[in-house]
Amino acid sequence: MKFPQDFKNKIICGDAIGIMKKIPDGAVDLVITSPPYNLKNSTGNGMKDGRGGKWANAALQNGYTHHNDCMPHEEYVKWQKNCLSEMLRIIPDTGAIFYNHKWRVQDGKLQDRQDIVSGFPVRQIIIWRRKGGLNFNAGYFLPTYEVIYLIAKSEFKLAKKANAYGDVWEFTQEMNNKHPAAFPVNLIDRIVSSTTAKIVIDPFMGSGTTAISAINFKKNYIGIDISPEYCEMAKARIKKHLAQGKLI
Repeated sequence: MKFPQDFKNKIICGDAIGIMKKIPDGAVDLVITSPPYNLKNSTGNGMKDGRGGKWANAALQNGYTHHNDCMPHEEYVKWQKNCLSEMLRIIPDTGAIFYNHKWRVQDGKLQDRQDIVSGFPVRQIIIWRRKGGLNFNAGYFLPTYEVIYLIAKSEFKLAKKANAYGDVWEFTQEMNNKHPAAFPVNLIDRIVSSTTAKIVIDPFMGSGTTAISAINFKKNYIGIDISPEYCEMAKARIKKHLAQGKLI
């Protein structure tokens, strides 16, 4: 399908689903994204009651600028399933979605996001092992990882030799970024370099990390975010990265 030239290497400010609906079927090779986790809608993870873990006194303690991250769970699940449906539509049969999310305990039971990803062609779960963290709940061990669902269409294959990587990746979370929940660049570099994709989209682009990684490997990108503040943050970061010609 024809690549939407108006979106080529652009950060687009708007609703993720609304913008994706403007992209033709199969026009984008690869989706890499991490949506808001709905952390404020919690039974007691330190984020809701003000403790905040590593994010105490940081941006995530106050939430996102244009998303309250506190949707009723059923509404949140429906929203994310609709997002995934659009992501699946805009990739070809050789495409894939790397969908990062976090498992957590709600009302004493594991919330493993199966209510979101069920019905989608999940091929593999990659464990992103982070370093450090705090646990305010004596009922379970300290969570040290997030999950990346590899949702792949029938003809998706990794780049040559990329299948030698294991399915547990250890990358330190990004700490020096004004965005409340930024990807580390080296994590996204692992994903982008492991595919043959030429066009990468992140419907929740945030501070622009997926775009930075796409640039690193000479790929085209599309970034979407509902927050004008984050869009400007991403544009400035990309501009600086291009000028410096190195990771930032």
